[in-house]
Amino acid sequence: MRKRQVPTRPDYIKWLLLLGAAALVVLLGAYVGWRYILPHSVEVNRYRYPVAGIDVSKHNGDIDFEQVRDDDYQFVFIKASEGKTYRDEAFERNYQRARDAGLMVGAYHFFRKNREGSEQAENFLNAIKDKAFDLPLVIDLEDDWGNGAAIDRKTALQRVMDMINILTDKGYTVMIYTNLDGYNKYYKDMLGDHDLWLCSFTSPDLLPHLPHCIQQFSHEGSVAGVKGKVDLNVYRGNKKEWKRYLDRIQTEQKPL
Repeated sequence: MRKRQVPTRPDYIKWLLLLGAAALVVLLGAYVGWRYILPHSVEVNRYRYPVAGIDVSKHNGDIDFEQVRDDDYQFVFIKASEGKTYRDEAFERNYQRARDAGLMVGAYHFFRKNREGSEQAENFLNAIKDKAFDLPLVIDLEDDWGNGAAIDRKTALQRVMDMINILTDKGYTVMIYTNLDGYNKYYKDMLGDHDLWLCSFTSPDLLPHLPHCIQQFSHEGSVAGVKGKVDLNVYRGNKKEWKRYLDRIQTEQKPL
């Protein structure tokens, strides 16, 4: 009887290398598809949605917010913090310049699912300490490869709720930023009592069934005063509705 050939050690190494190379090709293809093929922008009718804004972090460099204002943008969300300890080094500068330019200002925190909500709330509150805001505080809730992929939905939601409860106890109004996947996974069932800022590269006219008040519709915007690409957003309403929205936030948001 013919004896079965057992692969030698070099054979195992060869197959592992081949599998690794195949996985790398798949990941590279997925990235190329996401980066260069899938849309990252959609045209929005500014007559229908006249109130627009940008969101920025240190990655947007040195911003001239007076030029942003003069380019017909009314609001800005500024990154303040991330996770348990990270602070955006441009936050103070961006905040002061945006306020001086007369823009409506909000701040956001990038939520890390592998960190306790209480720790992240403390980081966020310390980052924005003693500052006034026209817009809600935003928790940026996203799923990606580097953001606690091993954390289950129940645990992540509990940590988000812990953070929300601390911020609201401090007198702040909270808004959730997420995309359509995050809306279905996190927001729809558990977080619907809070305003929604939705990232979707679909015209707001085609999303009447969704409850978001602000939509991020582009990662590839060109705005005077900002070097390179910047995220673009619109308020889903007219100028009178925007004024009523701002009045509501100012009534609700009374930091202790």
